[in-house]
Amino acid sequence: METDRNYGNSHELRIDVTKQTSEELALAREQAQLIFRFNHTMPGTAEYEQLMRLIFPTMGEGSSVSAPLTAVRPHMVGIGRNVVVMPGCLMMSAGGITIDDGAMIAANVQIISNNHDLYERQVITCKPVHIGKNAWIGAGATILPGVTIGDNAVVGAASVVTRDVAPDTVVAGNPARFVRRIPPLPSCADTDCGEEPVQLGLDSCGD
Repeated sequence: METDRNYGNSHELRIDVTKQTSEELALAREQAQLIFRFNHTMPGTAEYEQLMRLIFPTMGEGSSVSAPLTAVRPHMVGIGRNVVVMPGCLMMSAGGITIDDGAMIAANVQIISNNHDLYERQVITCKPVHIGKNAWIGAGATILPGVTIGDNAVVGAASVVTRDVAPDTVVAGNPARFVRRIPPLPSCADTDCGEEPVQLGLDSCGD
């Protein structure tokens, strides 16, 4: 059974897990079995790709999720294009998880969009998590309910993110705190001082 509550500007979905419908329980069982099969299938095979797409049917072109995966309610996860999710990811998805184009999720990251009520422990309280375009979540980091990671932001390894992260910033620690801003990438014109052009490599302006 689901209920909604509003706390100021915050919207929270509440689910009593003891009062799920037979349809909800059947879906959970089907998803758990798909994930088990995915985690025990040879990577790089057609079956592996098919199972990945069955678990995340709306996943964008060029994206990949690596086993082992732990996910509850994966139908509540939206994955954009060219996203990479490395092994060991945990997705607690009742509140909804959105991962935008180009994001990189390193190994053993935990993305948690639901918690338990302090008094009614059978009730999970759910708030969406949103990971922006080209964000990079470092290995072992934990993203907690209601958090938005801005576009191009970086979360340091093993960090615990309890609040929103601004675009183009680096955060780290437990709880995660601001470390520095990420400056704009210099353009080719910025490197031209009237001298002979310098080959800067594939990662910069040259080729």
